[in-house]
Amino acid sequence: MADRNRLGDCRQSGRLGRAAGQTRVGLPAHAGPCPKLRAGKPGSIVVKLPLPPGSLPTLWQQDARMRESYLDEFPGYYKTADAGYRDDDGYVYVMSRTDDIINVAGHRLSTGGMEEVLASHQDVAECAVLGIKDELKGEVPCGFIVLKAGVSRPHAEIEQEIVALVRDKIGPVAAFKLAITVARLPKTRSGKILRGTIKKMADGEAWTMPATIDDPAILGEIGEALKGKGVRGGLSATHSACHIPSSRIT
Repeated sequence: MADRNRLGDCRQSGRLGRAAGQTRVGLPAHAGPCPKLRAGKPGSIVVKLPLPPGSLPTLWQQDARMRESYLDEFPGYYKTADAGYRDDDGYVYVMSRTDDIINVAGHRLSTGGMEEVLASHQDVAECAVLGIKDELKGEVPCGFIVLKAGVSRPHAEIEQEIVALVRDKIGPVAAFKLAITVARLPKTRSGKILRGTIKKMADGEAWTMPATIDDPAILGEIGEALKGKGVRGGLSATHSACHIPSSRIT
């Protein structure tokens, strides 16, 4: 997606310019053929076809995958797989990837935004937020935090502060009620947190050991941390959980 700032515009931190030329940007909340520009409302960032000259027409020798990945979900538009919103001046804000967006009781929320809140806590060195299954809300956020070296306060106390912080900064709509303290987060050798694998473990889905994981033992630690919070196969309405086979957490 091309973007620009008009001459004389006062550029604000975090926002892109307006769409350049004849490029039309949509921000739909749901899949469909007619995305609408909705100021202030989050959605998937899509670009109306045909794309400008110089844009990729397809994937190399994978036309079907191109259609499935980028064109089918929003007919007539190209899906960027980015999520964001447009302000009243027409500027677009890219907030996260669409796979970082979770649907909590019909509200589309950014896990990246919640991670920013968690990371702002004085005792948190590293964190990750992901959506896990919930019988009532569809998904609810779950935060994993790694504490800074030397922090000796009770984990439960810090977790309660984290929950209160999200409620204060984002609001009750986030339904953030579960923070889990862990010694470390599972990552690839390049440093990417394996959020997808953690989510499958929490939801009780089948998962395989990623070939690029830095230390396989960390997933066992995550499994034990989930068990300790009663999260075994997704949260139920009573906050009890289904069973994850032991083979999934060892």
